[in-house]
Amino acid sequence: MQTPEMNSRARTLWLIVGWLLVLLVIVLSLVPVPVDVPVEEGDKFGHVAAYAALMLWFANIYEPPARRGMLAIAFVALGVALEFAQGWTDYRTFELADMAADVFGVAVGWVLAPPRLPNFLQGVEKVFQRRVG
Repeated sequence: MQTPEMNSRARTLWLIVGWLLVLLVIVLSLVPVPVDVPVEEGDKFGHVAAYAALMLWFANIYEPPARRGMLAIAFVALGVALEFAQGWTDYRTFELADMAADVFGVAVGWVLAPPRLPNFLQGVEKVFQRRVG
């Protein structure tokens, strides 16, 4: 089933927001004081949520499976690179389990992406178009 295309202004906005989300993940991964999730192994939930959000966001922009595959590889590589970067600091630690949580998050984002769930970015566009015009 073919989905309607995003208009170019909205697509640009969604891409800017997406890249800001990528930047946020990078910053939060490298700041000296990590985000505390107050449950046992809470940081793993944070990793899953962050990488699922990235994958889901960009999968709503880029629906072709080949493009999503490239995104998935890029997000997994980002998670691996950030773990190594954390290991090179004297205030964060390198953990293979965090890498696994990143991979799991990317998989969750892929599974939740259209066509299994509606394209929420296109839904926001439709609501905005109704209100504005």
